[in-house]
Amino acid sequence: MDWTIVKNIFPDLLHGAGTTFLISILSIVLGTLAGFLLSLMRLSHVKALKAIAFFYTWLFRGLPLLVILFLVYYAAPFGLKLSAFYAGLLGMSLNAAAYKAEIIRSGLLAIPKGQIEAAEAVGMNPWQMMWQIRIPQTTRIILPIYISNSIALLKGSAQLSVITVPDLMLRAQTHYSSTYMPLETLGTASLLYLIMTSAMMAVQAWSEKKLKITQKLT
Repeated sequence: MDWTIVKNIFPDLLHGAGTTFLISILSIVLGTLAGFLLSLMRLSHVKALKAIAFFYTWLFRGLPLLVILFLVYYAAPFGLKLSAFYAGLLGMSLNAAAYKAEIIRSGLLAIPKGQIEAAEAVGMNPWQMMWQIRIPQTTRIILPIYISNSIALLKGSAQLSVITVPDLMLRAQTHYSSTYMPLETLGTASLLYLIMTSAMMAVQAWSEKKLKITQKLT
C-alpha cells in the first residue's frame, strides 16, 4: 500500500465523491416528488392517469439505468443536448421516480380503509387526510425500503462515469489508468462509497428511532 499515492489522489477523489453524493441526493429528491405524483396517478379512478403512470413505471423499472443514461445523453429527443452532469441527473431521476412510485404506492395501500372512512365521517377533506393520515403513516411503513432503494441508487451512480460525469468512479478510473495501482485508487474510492452509504444507513436508523418516539407520544 503506497500511502503517498493515496495522499496525492485523495483530494481529487473526495471532490468526485461530492459530485456523486450531490447527483444522488438530487435524484432521490426529484424521484420522490415525481414518484409521489405517479403513485397518486396509479391510485386514481381516472383510467388515463392510471395507464400513464403504469406505463412509466413499467418502462423505467424495466430498463437498466445504464441504458437510460445512454439514451438521455446520446439520444435525447428534439435535438436536446445536455451536459454530462445534467444528463446523469435526469437519467437517475427518471429511474428513481419509477421505483419510488411503487414504494410510495405500496405504503398508501397499506393504510387501513377504516381510517380513511373515519376521517371522511368527521368531515376531513382529501388534503387533510393526505397530510394528517396518509403521509405520516406511509412514511413509517416505507422508510426501510425507501432508504434501501436510495442506497442502491447511490451505488448505481457509479455508472455515471460511462457518460463522462466527473464522479468518484470516473476519477478513480482515471488515476488507476495512470498509476496502475488498484489497491490505492479503487480501495480509496471504495472507502468513500462506504462512508456515503453508511451515512444514509445512519439517517435511516435515526429516522426510524424518531418515528417510533413520535408514534409513542401520539
